[in-house]
Amino acid sequence: MLRSISLYLGIFSILISFFSLLNIIYSQYLEFYLNLNSYLYTLIISFFLGIGFILYQNKKQNKINLYEKLLIILFGFFYFPFLIAIPYYLSIYNLSFIDCYFEAVSGFTSTGFTIFNNIKYIDESMIIWRSTSQWLGGLFFLFSLILLLDELAFKLKNFITTFISINLVEIKKQFLKVFVIYVLLTLIIFLLLSFSGIRIFDSFNLSMTVISSGGFIPSNSLEEIISTNNQIFVLSITMLFSFFNLYLLYNLISFKNKIDLFQEDILLFFYLLFLILISFIFINDLKSYQSLFLSLVSSISNIGIGLNNSPNNLSIFFLFLTIIGGGLFSTSSGTRFIKFILLIKFSFNELFLVARPKYILSSNLFFSNLKIKSDEVNKYFLSFLFFIILLFVLSSFLSFYGIYFQEALSISILTLTNTVNSNIYNLDNFDFNYLNNLPKILLIFFMIIGRVEILTILVLVKKFFFKN
Repeated sequence: MLRSISLYLGIFSILISFFSLLNIIYSQYLEFYLNLNSYLYTLIISFFLGIGFILYQNKKQNKINLYEKLLIILFGFFYFPFLIAIPYYLSIYNLSFIDCYFEAVSGFTSTGFTIFNNIKYIDESMIIWRSTSQWLGGLFFLFSLILLLDELAFKLKNFITTFISINLVEIKKQFLKVFVIYVLLTLIIFLLLSFSGIRIFDSFNLSMTVISSGGFIPSNSLEEIISTNNQIFVLSITMLFSFFNLYLLYNLISFKNKIDLFQEDILLFFYLLFLILISFIFINDLKSYQSLFLSLVSSISNIGIGLNNSPNNLSIFFLFLTIIGGGLFSTSSGTRFIKFILLIKFSFNELFLVARPKYILSSNLFFSNLKIKSDEVNKYFLSFLFFIILLFVLSSFLSFYGIYFQEALSISILTLTNTVNSNIYNLDNFDFNYLNNLPKILLIFFMIIGRVEILTILVLVKKFFFKN
């Protein structure tokens, strides 16, 4: 099986070596040589591993099955952080291997948990490395979705492809298309942030964070980067790039006029508008609404960063928004808005049928002709149930290791939704350095589970433990 997945492992290994080269160039330019060798070793290791994987690929095998694809994704989220952890481990900061791998997984899964207490003590090349690890993780996550599209579309009768205008006959071409769109959106975010007055270095790192729904920022607090209402507004708007469908801008520019292509994004827009109106009604101080809007958008896109004056009394509300998440084909995490809406619709249908059993209800997806089978909805219910079980298990373990239950529950939600702990959720003072190695290992495992989607784990469990 390794031959069938080695091509994909090789491509992303070479991408890591490319970013290592950029960090070497940047370190040379700044004449900061203390961590230079760590990037050099990463460049050599990741490049030769990448070439080895590519040469090892099985060129005769044109198609890999669903379980091999799932294993590629799962293995990738464990394997690539090992390469990303090398600069941390060989740096001057004397970090343990667990801490380095924790930081690497947190970046690659776009979570944002960090073991660095003071970002000011980190050199700029390391800050860039943290940001690029998120960018790579977001790209790999989108690659994972593309890899599974043909399988999922077959099972869901084009439920997914309805929203993204994708031709499954040319599935391989979508990898390049996604890469180009991802890069262009990153560039657009960078330019918008730069034009708003944020310095270029911070704009670059924030663009890597925003497009990947990550949580790393190049400073200890967001106030050190943005200071004006205009900058707050621009940052809030750019966060929506990782909330809506990745193909939205492409479909708009391509003049795609099929309503089905924008159906999920229209629903996401009304969802966002509803949240804005509700929050605006309950906030009387218009001067503080900029901060509230930033927290709102940051939560629904699973980024999680916010300003220090964010309303602390809304932390439970923001946590609930992170659980729902954003678009189906986006870098946001959570349980996905479209699935949440589907479950609500079918739940009301079932309740209505109890009252009027002979009444025939439509099983179409909203106002389209696309019908969703009940067994697919049952899978979504199962994934929600599994999410609750994982939430209980992780929060119980964290409580056992001395963390207050409220904090443990909040950290568990953020872990499974790959959202950074910040003042939005009253967790900005939570220090992961105080945790023992075992809780860190558990968080590593659950961050990966949250990113690879719970349904993926369930499919693999069914394959290997319930073969009959």
